[in-house]
Parts: sequence; structure tokens; C-alpha cells
Amino acid sequence: KGSSRRNWWVGKCAWSTCSVVIALIVLSPLLLLLIVLGTVVMKGNPFFMQPRPGKKGKDGKEKIFYLIKLRTMTNERGVDGELLPDEQRLGWYGKWLRSTSLDEVPSLINVIRGDLGLCGPRPFLVRDMTFMTEEQRRRHDVRPGLTGLAQVNGRNAISWEEKFEWDVKYVDNITF
Repeated sequence: KGSSRRNWWVGKCAWSTCSVVIALIVLSPLLLLLIVLGTVVMKGNPFFMQPRPGKKGKDGKEKIFYLIKLRTMTNERGVDGELLPDEQRLGWYGKWLRSTSLDEVPSLINVIRGDLGLCGPRPFLVRDMTFMTEEQRRRHDVRPGLTGLAQVNGRNAISWEEKFEWDVKYVDNITF
């Protein structure tokens, strides 16, 4: 049983990696355009990297990785040197990227690196781990994904608790 489970995981990882490499090749002209456009609109680095909790390691602790996305907010600061509120830093470009989910395209690199799978619970922020119950933290028993049951069953229209219910359902019933 152990070797068949391992073969299943190897197959899933190989399928994810091959699919993502093909997707990156196909999407590379679009990604290049978004990088150039983002560099101009954001006046600098078009990428946003944020620590996120991943799958638990052998020590039982979540491995922290950096999720790669396209920046959707400027780094504009007020006279006090502090970042302006999010709603003031989110312009037309960022709103468009978010509405089309194109800000997620660089996350395909996280799949190749092994931080993410194509399917699995979407990784929350590291700070959110302090609010999770032990049952909710079971979502970290599997590799997080670009998309998961919570995204296809309501995304931002469902509650925090419902997202966790879908994530744990995925953990308990994972098939691919």
C-alpha cells in the first residue's frame, strides 16, 4: 500500500509539473507583456512575494514558502512615510489583474518549485495560522494549490469557516 501511495504522489507531481511547464510556455508572451506593463504601471518591480504556510513537514510544522504573484498595489507612501491605505494603492491595473486572476500566473513557478500543486487548499497568510483550530490546520496536511474546493464552491462569496470545511473535505477525500 505504501508504494502505491508513493507512486500516486509521484504521478500527481509529474502531471502537475508537466502541465505547468506547458502552461508557462503557452502563457509566456502574456506573462512577458504583464511584466513589462507592470514594471511601467507599478514604477518598478512587477512582482509581489509573500510568505505563506505550506504542507507540514516531518516535524509537524508548516513549511513557509514565498508565493509569487504580480503586484496589484503601488508602494505609494504618505507624508509620514507609511504606506497609503490599500484602497488608495489599488488602481485600475491592479483591479483588472485581480478581476481576471492574471496576478496569479507567476504562481505557476511555485508549482514547478514544489511549493504548490495545481489543486489543493489555497494558502492563507502566515498570520492567519494563529486563528486556526487544530481541525482547520489539517488543511496543511497536503500541499496547497492554485485552486481548490473552496475556490470552485464560492471563492470570496463563502465564509472563513466554509472555506475551511471545503479544505478539510479535500484533505479527507483527495483523489488527484
